[in-house]
Amino acid sequence: MDLVRPRGMEVEAGLLTRYAEEVLEEERAQLVVELIGGVDKAYDYIVEALRRRKWVVTANKALLCEKGDEIFALSEELRCEVGFEASVCGGIPLIKAIRDGLVANTISQVMGILNGTTNYILTRMTKEGIPFSSALAHAREQGFAEKDASLDVEGIDTAHKLCVLARLALQFSLRREDMKIEGISRIEPIDIEFAKEFGYTIKLLGVLREREGMVEARVEPTMIPLSSALANVDGVFNGVYVVGDKTGPTLYYGKGAGAEPTGSAVVSDIVDMAKRYVLGTPRSYPVNPQGRKATKGYEFPYPFYVRLYAEDRPGVLSKISGILAAHDISISAVIQKGRHRDGYVPIVMVLHETKEEDLLKAKREMDALDILKEESIHIRIEKEVE
Repeated sequence: MDLVRPRGMEVEAGLLTRYAEEVLEEERAQLVVELIGGVDKAYDYIVEALRRRKWVVTANKALLCEKGDEIFALSEELRCEVGFEASVCGGIPLIKAIRDGLVANTISQVMGILNGTTNYILTRMTKEGIPFSSALAHAREQGFAEKDASLDVEGIDTAHKLCVLARLALQFSLRREDMKIEGISRIEPIDIEFAKEFGYTIKLLGVLREREGMVEARVEPTMIPLSSALANVDGVFNGVYVVGDKTGPTLYYGKGAGAEPTGSAVVSDIVDMAKRYVLGTPRSYPVNPQGRKATKGYEFPYPFYVRLYAEDRPGVLSKISGILAAHDISISAVIQKGRHRDGYVPIVMVLHETKEEDLLKAKREMDALDILKEESIHIRIEKEVE
């Protein structure tokens, strides 16, 4: 800890220390706030705090994703609460809304924009027609992206947040390896342009959905209708739908990250937990699998967008449509425009509902054709939340 940096208020020197161990050993400290990030060291500190019967507040979604089962089990055993409002969408009281406001509901779905960095990048790409690399550079200049932004742009940060939300909203223990995780680095301006022609925009969505006795868990670029509320969530803002059986869809919107929104959420946890500490009534967050398993959603039908670059000569489209037909995949709409990339033209299709597992088989055959310049991409299409 930097003991001399400005903090916006006077803090007695004796209240500051460079050593976390001194905080853990301080008998007067009844609550510990962990904001160091990472997993291993933070986990050790939190476990030690709990064993010393101290309550804990954390903003560490990676830790809760990787070690949540162990932390919450120990918390329940020792009756010491762990607060984590700041771990997901710091500027939105989403955790409190699900935990308290929707307590009478059985929640079946959580879907939303959970990462401000990727939303800022996609917003710049959409409004200015610039490529991913330029939009990422702008995000870094504005302080919205780290030098190494891979956790954000490859969807890992959103996946960590889904783990936290799965436990809270669905009472389900979700692991990162159980999810489909895909980032935005392959999205091109042409995809955004064609999406608009079809009536959609592209957002990086995190999705949790109860379906046929399973929990569908995905992080991926997704096309959503231009008329949807999430389509209008731009810049560094987050927007999240939560669907309850009594309330139907409820929408939460606000800044998802940054020092002040995160600090607000941390203080909210401290004040909220202090009341329960005095009363001796800690909250716990058990899971109830009920026989459910996680799925990446490959077996469920959705409409898809497919984009590929092919040689500009007769018979190409018929060859591609033939492969799709062989896998019982039908085309809803197709656009082939004459904009060349090294002699290849883009072919863009919207497919009727099909299982992604079938589409992946067809794509492997298409991508092996020598008439294609590069590997095709596909993007799931989601309808408005109901």
